[in-house]
Amino acid sequence: MKIAVITDVHGNYPALKAALAEIDRENVSHIYCLGDMIGIGPNSNEVLDTLFKRKDVSMITGNHDEGVLALIHGQPYPKSHEDTCIHHQWIANRLNPFFVNPLDSLPRVIETTLMGHSILFTHYHIESGKLSAPFYDDPFSSIIEPTLETMKKLFADCPYELICFGHHHLAHFFKSEHTIYLNPGSLGCASGPYARYAIVTLATERIEASLRNAAYDNREFLCSYARLNVPDAEFLLKAFHGNQLRE
Repeated sequence: MKIAVITDVHGNYPALKAALAEIDRENVSHIYCLGDMIGIGPNSNEVLDTLFKRKDVSMITGNHDEGVLALIHGQPYPKSHEDTCIHHQWIANRLNPFFVNPLDSLPRVIETTLMGHSILFTHYHIESGKLSAPFYDDPFSSIIEPTLETMKKLFADCPYELICFGHHHLAHFFKSEHTIYLNPGSLGCASGPYARYAIVTLATERIEASLRNAAYDNREFLCSYARLNVPDAEFLLKAFHGNQLRE
């Protein structure tokens, strides 16, 4: 059995389109999208339209999705995210209202068993007591430097054979005696013209994971930040896209 794992699309429709084109050639049973579908990139509506229309995709929310929803619903916004508030408001103002209810209905985690293996899909680690906490209560743990030992400590309260997550845009693949920790890396935010994803092959006796990059032409997408007057465009292009337009 094959599944695909994607995360942190971040409003980058061309990258999503490229990754899905490759995934669709892999004959996967299902695609799991681990949050932050929107935020940073300006293609929120195109990304959500594509993902919600597919019957083979399960999604969970990330901090950017929940930040935008908090503003739409007039809920308190966490002080820890004050630097993203203006940007999230820009996204919220342009989000098609049709997508608000579907986003609201998404869970924070998916726990399942596939081919006899226990699996957790989450945007990042969430303390058990904060699983239902409102966004302003900062439910997601702080990002830590990825090593096998730090992942074991971070997810010590998560007894699964496979833990798939995102949030930290770097790809992670660590394997302990009992658990595989897999972050395919941000699909929509990278330092080059590629979209990251992972293919996981599940058999009764084993779990295998492959990190992939789908090449695509991202120049028009990067130029759209300035054309659409995305707030903090220069910072976003530098911090999340490797300043590629200056190369």
